[in-house]
Amino acid sequence: MYKLIKKQGKARRGEIVTPHGVIRTPAFMNVATCGAIKGAVSALDLKELRCQVQLCNTYHLHLRPGDENVKKLGGLHEFTRWDGPILTDSGGFQVFSLAKLRNIREEGVTFASHIDGHRIFMGPEESMTIQSNLGSTIAMAFDECIENPAEYDYTKRSCDRTYRWLCRCRDKMKELNSREDTINPKQMLFGINQGSTYDDLRIEHMQRIRELDLDGYAVGGLAVGESTEQMYHTLDVVEEYMPEDKPRYLMGVGTPVNILEAVHRGIDMFDCVMPTRNARHANVFTWSGRRNMMNEKYSLDTEPIDSECDCPVCRNFTRAYIRHLFKSGEMLAMRLCVMHNVWFYNTLLMRIREALDNDSFEDFYNKYRGVLDGRL
Repeated sequence: MYKLIKKQGKARRGEIVTPHGVIRTPAFMNVATCGAIKGAVSALDLKELRCQVQLCNTYHLHLRPGDENVKKLGGLHEFTRWDGPILTDSGGFQVFSLAKLRNIREEGVTFASHIDGHRIFMGPEESMTIQSNLGSTIAMAFDECIENPAEYDYTKRSCDRTYRWLCRCRDKMKELNSREDTINPKQMLFGINQGSTYDDLRIEHMQRIRELDLDGYAVGGLAVGESTEQMYHTLDVVEEYMPEDKPRYLMGVGTPVNILEAVHRGIDMFDCVMPTRNARHANVFTWSGRRNMMNEKYSLDTEPIDSECDCPVCRNFTRAYIRHLFKSGEMLAMRLCVMHNVWFYNTLLMRIREALDNDSFEDFYNKYRGVLDGRL
């Protein structure tokens, strides 16, 4: 259940009540694709790093260790030791981004595993069953994510098919939630808006899926080839047609400034691998811009990564030490930078919520929109 607490312009402050706790929005969901944050960060660490939601992936967990095995082990919460909300991506994006050979038809998609090449079939019912076995808090509908730019006629056919798949996801989830052996009988379902960069298709698709009265709605198919300006334009176009009484999720986005801009346009939830992927390559986020910890100038620098940051890493370690760890090939370098970036993203969203609470979001937005993506 979503509660809209207040608005400043289009920016929204709210709460999502779930079986595993309350999500304070706007919120960033930390990506734990295979049940762990890449960079040797566990669910126990996430508690210290201000994480609200862990995001895991249906496709990867289906391949290994197997969703049925996860169910036997008590579901993702028991398996990973994370007791807060978990969102599972449907696997649709991975099918279309990782599978080199795939065959799309009305029933679903047959594709080759990116691990060993064996053939797999996944459709709406299969995706819902896997996510039910995982026992996540929020399940995402199975959809087709197409690259941008996309041909108009194909995009329209894809939107129609994604809508039909969504109806099947809804029906299958209702059945799965009623079973006696289900891990989470209150599992929530979010639908996904598609339509590439075509305004009319985006609007039409959003109008159709909102009639299904789902638990939340996502904007998918962005940050996959279109310009930043096109992405913002699509959000501006779609926002007007998204239900105000349901959470809004922008999938796979993005930089700190992307998030600021999307909150400004009425989005509530975000996920992206950027904070952890960048951290593993020595790129960290600070309140003054991005920093590359491999730079020679940090070899004798006794300052923390960010003097404005109070994360466990900045409280205890210097730039010189972290640079040394990277140069020495020590795994601790990645762990420390991942911890910092995860804290930074979660703190960014916390500060956005505080600004909304204090009616000062517009000032916060104007102060940081030109700063956070700069390079130091």
